[in-house]
Amino acid sequence: MAGKSSRQVGAVVRVGLAATWSFVPLAILGMLARAAEHQPPARRTEVAIRGDGFLINGQPTYAGRTWRGRSVEGLLLNSRMVQGIFDDLNPETRARWAYPDTGRWDPERNTREFLAAMPDWRRHGLLAFTVNLQGGSPQGYSKGRQPWHNSAITPKGDLRPEFMGRLGRILDRADELGLVVVLGVFYFGQDERLEDEAAVVRAVDGAADWVLDRGSRNVLIEVNNECDVQYDHAILKPDRVYELIERVKSRRRGDRRLLVGTSYGGGSIPGEEVVRASDFLLLHGNGVGRPARIAEMVREARRVPGYRAMPILFNEDDHFDFDRPENNFAAALSEGASWGYFDPGASDYRDGYQSPPVDWGINTPRKRAFFARVREIAGE
Repeated sequence: MAGKSSRQVGAVVRVGLAATWSFVPLAILGMLARAAEHQPPARRTEVAIRGDGFLINGQPTYAGRTWRGRSVEGLLLNSRMVQGIFDDLNPETRARWAYPDTGRWDPERNTREFLAAMPDWRRHGLLAFTVNLQGGSPQGYSKGRQPWHNSAITPKGDLRPEFMGRLGRILDRADELGLVVVLGVFYFGQDERLEDEAAVVRAVDGAADWVLDRGSRNVLIEVNNECDVQYDHAILKPDRVYELIERVKSRRRGDRRLLVGTSYGGGSIPGEEVVRASDFLLLHGNGVGRPARIAEMVREARRVPGYRAMPILFNEDDHFDFDRPENNFAAALSEGASWGYFDPGASDYRDGYQSPPVDWGINTPRKRAFFARVREIAGE
């Protein structure tokens, strides 16, 4: 990383620009005042991209920081927290996620406790987390049919208000804390609950419009989690998912649009059409046991036709070994890529961050090891 990084040069891609005000006749001040009542609140956190690095509020993330002799400026250290708005609409499986102290599942409690944990994540230097409108496997990993029904999206592609209400609270708290949210729309095992491709398109448009209309500027869109794994709808698979990326980019409010990409399964490299369409590349390290392979993945992604200076972000990796000199986290950073922690858990209200009921605190040796490393890198 000697010399000037491409994070320090090039145009900035923003999710929004500040409004410009000028004097107006008194006759229309009343109308402006009434219109202001319907405007989204002022936001504190805006994510942008310059070259291959991320900016928050116009400044490179981790500005000036190095770790093990390499710059970490422009990276987004992150964690997979996809069940922040989880609920199970299937009465036959809902009891699986019951809290041990009450004997029942409570989606509002889940989100309240998520919100309460967020400041501690930020104090340790974490700058981003992933949440998904269809969550992730509440078993950590799943094969075959997933009978639980965790979806903020109806069969026709509309957004369920109760899920979106919980998500809105998370986005607002993240905005207050200076956190970026990687917002996934679809998860394999739940996408088949949408009745057809038109519903998929409607859901993507609706999710993008919902974020834009509420004025959130701290959101990156992940169209679907691991597009090359088990999706029912053709438009969510690798050959066509770029169409949905382009749809998200086309949704605008004035000069504002959302930054967007999609992810691939562990060890896989994005295809050319996805690379050309995306603002950033999402990789996964699940199943990648050699840290050297993580570094290779970053280099391979940069060789895909259509690649230009753009951030590369691991937002799911279930390898830890933070006490060893070589691990997946360190390997990603050695190639200038961001890294994301995935701790699947065991539905025991203690371990992990994906299997409900989740303890969202930094409460186990594994969680503490991850956040200690983040704090070391971030200098918090």
